[in-house]
Amino acid sequence: MNEKSNIAGLDNANYALERLRELIAVSAFGRDGKLPTERTLSERLSAGRREIRRALEVLEAEGLIWRRQGAGTFLGQKPDSWGDHAASLVPGTNFMEIMEVRLRIEPQLAQLAAMRAKPSDILRMRETCAKIYERTDADWRELWDGSLHRLIAQSAGNQLFLSLFDVVNRVRQDPSWQAVRERARRLDDTLKESRDQHAEIIDAIAARDPSKAGEAMRNHLLTLQERLIRQTSMDHLDHGSKGEI
Repeated sequence: MNEKSNIAGLDNANYALERLRELIAVSAFGRDGKLPTERTLSERLSAGRREIRRALEVLEAEGLIWRRQGAGTFLGQKPDSWGDHAASLVPGTNFMEIMEVRLRIEPQLAQLAAMRAKPSDILRMRETCAKIYERTDADWRELWDGSLHRLIAQSAGNQLFLSLFDVVNRVRQDPSWQAVRERARRLDDTLKESRDQHAEIIDAIAARDPSKAGEAMRNHLLTLQERLIRQTSMDHLDHGSKGEI
């Protein structure tokens, strides 16, 4: 960049806004969606910090980014406050309640995704699904499994449904529930079954078949529910045996 264009960049918020839009369009920021600091963006884009700040204000007003005091700036719309209350729900919630809600929300989300998902969404679903099975540790599988289910929910194109999903998903991510899920996976060889079920869901969405997508999601969740019931029954037996000793 020559000196003249550099000066134009430093004094032009429109220049900064255009460059930031370009970076957002190509997903040039980290996987956590966090943007660099204003100072770093200023240096990276050869634009003044005041211009960067103004451009960020425009992007925030458009819903492309959101900012949290002390945490930074992030891509996407600001999460609603429902998720902040999810932690308080964990102590009084059991896995059956979580599964009851998931069984009533996620099949409908899969149906909507079959009608509204973009080709790029479906490609990301397949890539995310493959990630689940790249490694065997529990944290990795939980991370990418949750990412896949949220991507399907997001592809449904209904913000209220997505907000409901996020509340349930936040409760589901509590370590105590993740531990139960991981023990349930070890009852037998469930990885292939889960992989096949995830593939069936994505294939139905790609085929634009809402009925099949919803049914595939329901079957997947019912299979998980059955495993959890078996595992918690075994846990109760183990605790009972220890108490008798």
